[in-house]
Amino acid sequence: MSKHTIVVCDHIHEDGLNILKNTEDVNYVYAADIDKTSLLDVIKDADIVITRSSTDVDEKFLDAAKNLKAVIRAGVGYDNVDMEGCSKRGIIAMNVPTANTIAAVELTMTHMLSCMRKFPYAHNQLKNDRIWKREDWYGNELFGKKLGIIGFGNIGHRVGLRAKSFEMEVVTYDPYIPSTKATDLGIEYTTNFDDILACDIITIHTPKNKETIDMIGEEEIAKMKDGVILINCARGGLYNEDALYNNLKSGKIAMAGIDVFKKEPAIDNKLLDLPNITVTAHLGANTKESQKKIAVQAAQNAIDSARGVSYPNALNLPIDESKIPSFVKPYIELTQKIAFLAAQRDRSPIRSIAVCAQGDIKEYLDSLSTFAAVGALSVSAGSDVNYVNAKFLAEDKGITFETSEMKSTSGYSNKITLKLTTENGVSTISGTVFDDNVQRIVELNGFDFDIEPKGKMIIMRNNDIPGVIGTVGKLLGDRNINISDFRLARGKNKDALAIILVDNSINSKILEEISNIEAAISVSYVEI
Repeated sequence: MSKHTIVVCDHIHEDGLNILKNTEDVNYVYAADIDKTSLLDVIKDADIVITRSSTDVDEKFLDAAKNLKAVIRAGVGYDNVDMEGCSKRGIIAMNVPTANTIAAVELTMTHMLSCMRKFPYAHNQLKNDRIWKREDWYGNELFGKKLGIIGFGNIGHRVGLRAKSFEMEVVTYDPYIPSTKATDLGIEYTTNFDDILACDIITIHTPKNKETIDMIGEEEIAKMKDGVILINCARGGLYNEDALYNNLKSGKIAMAGIDVFKKEPAIDNKLLDLPNITVTAHLGANTKESQKKIAVQAAQNAIDSARGVSYPNALNLPIDESKIPSFVKPYIELTQKIAFLAAQRDRSPIRSIAVCAQGDIKEYLDSLSTFAAVGALSVSAGSDVNYVNAKFLAEDKGITFETSEMKSTSGYSNKITLKLTTENGVSTISGTVFDDNVQRIVELNGFDFDIEPKGKMIIMRNNDIPGVIGTVGKLLGDRNINISDFRLARGKNKDALAIILVDNSINSKILEEISNIEAAISVSYVEI
């Protein structure tokens, strides 16, 4: 019986090691205690490696591991893994994203309680200063307080359930889930972010992406109650740290509980100088139970991937171009892009994703559907979605999939059409690839276009009356926004659709000003 060589490069819980030791078809190599230069010799025959944050899976590492089929990152983060390098070499990179769920949930509750009762400071006064002054430590109760949860996924909804057990009022904001996911648990669901900002305590549990970085800044804090409490045990940078510091210092924010920072290790972060903050050193996964779960899952994933059974939580998709025609790859990329565009245009919960293809590309509908799922879900799930788990995540959200073939009647030898149905409506986008792999959107909601799916785009539907282009151009020019391209398509019902490419990112205020133009019917902004 041939054996698969699995090398453990960093320390993991012994329960994971025991699984590897006791698996007959595994040649288990423990290399956590050797220096990283010597490790390069050890991994030359490895089929699978298990790493944590101590080992950089960089170009030097990948060049040394000639037989490597998969990398298992035993944890959530994967900043130390060269994803592009793995993909180019056909190496599957995986992580273990859910094993620390309960640990992160309980740490959130720990910070919440610590902020309400100022526990670390009371502890320090008695334990270290040997002062007994009960009158210094009048705290507050969670009972009856209103908790706002931003992001109601795997961790957020469990925080909500625990808060309910403290008899708190709980409201959540997550535009990417059906409202029933919250209301079925007795938790209020809102589409108005101001409802969250009005809460007594706010905790955030979102992916880190362009939409969520600095999601809470000066403007949002100004709308909050005086004496609000903020918690972040999710990802550094979701709260603007300068705004957090300023408002903690002024007392607008009474307390904050922070486990994650924009730059780590955060030993010099100015937030640590404040007297009204509880801090921990990114301990979301630091429980014995979660470390055991991470090790066990990593070991099992390593065995499954070595055997070619499955690749759980794969973070990339290696494309073996020797096994598919060269024309397929740009269509796969195009499908993901237009799904990403459609989901950005309408950020309400997705109900269904349908992909239709004509020409030879229709033979690859299943792959196109997977990439459409990744593109559509990336808007809400960020880096938590990958090519293996996309359809499972979609199924969990109640999203259905359809694929269909279409006769070649459009004049294009190959053409794909994506139909994204949400709670708010339907978006239909068609695209094709011209010679030299030039990707193009050729139709958007019935309007004909010829535009590359790339860049910063304002998409505006308006009544087809004189002066609209000039009004939009002046509005953007007055705000120092440069237009790089302006594509306009006219409809049959005295309406028009414009795709306006700009050099600068567009904020919500500018988008609202464009929406207020008299002729405007709908306005959205996307970045690809």
